[in-house]
Amino acid sequence: MNFIALENEAVFLKPLEQEDKQGLFEAGRYPEIWSHMPTTIEKMVDVNNFVDKALEKKHEKTEFPFVIVDKKSGQIIGSTRFMDIEETHKRLEIGTTWITPAFWRTAINTNCKYLLLQYCFEVLNLQRVQIKTDHENLRSQEAIERLGATKEGVLRNHMVRKDGTTRHTVMYSITLQEWPQVKKHLQQLLVGAAEKLG
Repeated sequence: MNFIALENEAVFLKPLEQEDKQGLFEAGRYPEIWSHMPTTIEKMVDVNNFVDKALEKKHEKTEFPFVIVDKKSGQIIGSTRFMDIEETHKRLEIGTTWITPAFWRTAINTNCKYLLLQYCFEVLNLQRVQIKTDHENLRSQEAIERLGATKEGVLRNHMVRKDGTTRHTVMYSITLQEWPQVKKHLQQLLVGAAEKLG
């Protein structure tokens, strides 16, 4: 699969590079981001590990990481990636998504997901895109459901969190057949968000 930078008038999803470390550190130094994430960014060494591991997986062609850039300010405000890439089965996952708190409850995440999903279904011709989250991360579940993804179920005792506790994973997906309706829904959300700003 070929992956490229993606952008619209609101966001620029740029392939992650080593030189993005400082921007990611500035965007990620808020503890509330990491309460449900498998990693934590507190110090520069954490950013180094985050970027190095992500680029290693990119080299292995199992993941493709992006930085999220706010087009208005030009600042890095988070990160997301394609992961669990299965070319044979025409599917992947959108995950490891985080955004600096100043942009929570804005249209940034919707813009990101629209660009990523559109590329998956209209350029890569995938059959399935999945998104998963911690069963305790209700804010994330609401955001995923708001996109129009279908909740498939809960994978029990699926992961061990960084604090050693057990996580159940809530699994969502969007299929190729569902994409036209989901696309229309996302476009309506983005128009509504633009009208609010206007």
